[in-house]
Amino acid sequence: MVSTSLEDMLKASGNAVDHLRNSKIGMYVYPVVTPEFSNWRDEQRAWRESAVLFDQSHHMDELFVEGPQAEEFLAYHGINSFSNFDLNRAKHFVPVTPNGHVIGDHIIFRERQDKFILVGRAPTSNWLQFCAAWGKWNVRIKHDPRSPSRPEGERVMRTHYRYQIQGPEAPKIFEKLNRGPIPDIKFFHTDWINIGSRKVRALRHGMSGAPGLEIWGPYEDKSYILSCLLEAAKEAGVDLVRCGSRAYSTNTLESGWIPSPLPGIYTGDGMLADYRQWLGADSYEATGAIGGSYVSDNIEDYYVNPFELGYDFYIGWKKDDFIGKAALQEMKGRKNRKKVTFEWNREDVLKVIASAFEDGTHYKWIDFPQPNYASTSADMVMKDGTMVGMSMFNGYSYNERCLLSLGVVEPEIQEGDVLVLKWGEPEQTAKTSTEKHKQAEIRVRVSPTPYSRMARESYADSWRTRGS
Repeated sequence: MVSTSLEDMLKASGNAVDHLRNSKIGMYVYPVVTPEFSNWRDEQRAWRESAVLFDQSHHMDELFVEGPQAEEFLAYHGINSFSNFDLNRAKHFVPVTPNGHVIGDHIIFRERQDKFILVGRAPTSNWLQFCAAWGKWNVRIKHDPRSPSRPEGERVMRTHYRYQIQGPEAPKIFEKLNRGPIPDIKFFHTDWINIGSRKVRALRHGMSGAPGLEIWGPYEDKSYILSCLLEAAKEAGVDLVRCGSRAYSTNTLESGWIPSPLPGIYTGDGMLADYRQWLGADSYEATGAIGGSYVSDNIEDYYVNPFELGYDFYIGWKKDDFIGKAALQEMKGRKNRKKVTFEWNREDVLKVIASAFEDGTHYKWIDFPQPNYASTSADMVMKDGTMVGMSMFNGYSYNERCLLSLGVVEPEIQEGDVLVLKWGEPEQTAKTSTEKHKQAEIRVRVSPTPYSRMARESYADSWRTRGS
């Protein structure tokens, strides 16, 4: 019998962890955008030293929610307060399950009183589409899914292009584009700027910890806008470096956002059981992979909550009700894990790399700049033989000249503590993205989040500054 839903697949496999650890989906791909325009080292360096151009047009879903109950619907299905969410604002929108586990996150823009655009990975888009169908809400939803991971030469179209320019010299480019000083846009606020013959929406944002603006508009304007950006940089005398998909995935290591926690939807009755039956066998949740040294029989051991990710101050406790509120109230009184950056030991990393030049089974290969071999990563972090944390996203920063990873640790672990990360999987799985290998132990130093001093000190009030 062919499985038609996630629930069918889980029943057939018998264990959600086994199902996801043996996914054959392959490497996680950032689609369409060229892997490297110059080289990923210089592309990373640009957001710290000059200016970088990110093309964000293809790797994220867009979800349009509008109608008389659009705000009420989103407020009920996310932890955020909407009391201060006026026009020309954006928020980091976080939904959780009825049990309080994070599903994912989106950036949400308010276009009108009754219309919102949400941008991000598939789990949040899927959840909100289900919720609109499952409940009785007077809303209309349009979904523009991310571009295919492997388009095989086929033409790709989106609703919007989306670019971001950031770095210390980015303001010079914007002033040239706007033909004069740009508006004083506050962090996570939007305004209009001039680009060529177009008026374009701009969000004050920064993904790697450097100042910048994100702009978007109709996809058919994409080539024209790109030419204007490149010409303005040339006129401003700024070395604007286009960033390819290899370097793009590493920018969050410096700014501290964990991009792909496992959606906490694989267990639970009622609404969650209905959701798993609604999700198709080809959905992100059904085909995604868990990679890493941590192997548990209980899928819930991979879940995280908003307190662990530093999102707790988003929670709109004054709202009458929202999904997960009761569960989060219980979690609030507990000792929750906390988010940190792990700085990997240089000598141990070199030992792992050197093993690939020796006969016999080598350690798990560390791909540079980012070993994106699974949708969700879970590597054990140990202290005196006991697991005290989980590394969830890793990669190399040319700016910092070290390997970094983001994850969570028990509350008693302190900044500066040296722990041991187990790198590599304990047994061969069916994943096509992993080769035969053995495990290694890599020392890691617990470090601040964000790791970039600029991100810690210059961002406006947010989870980044609260965490530091």
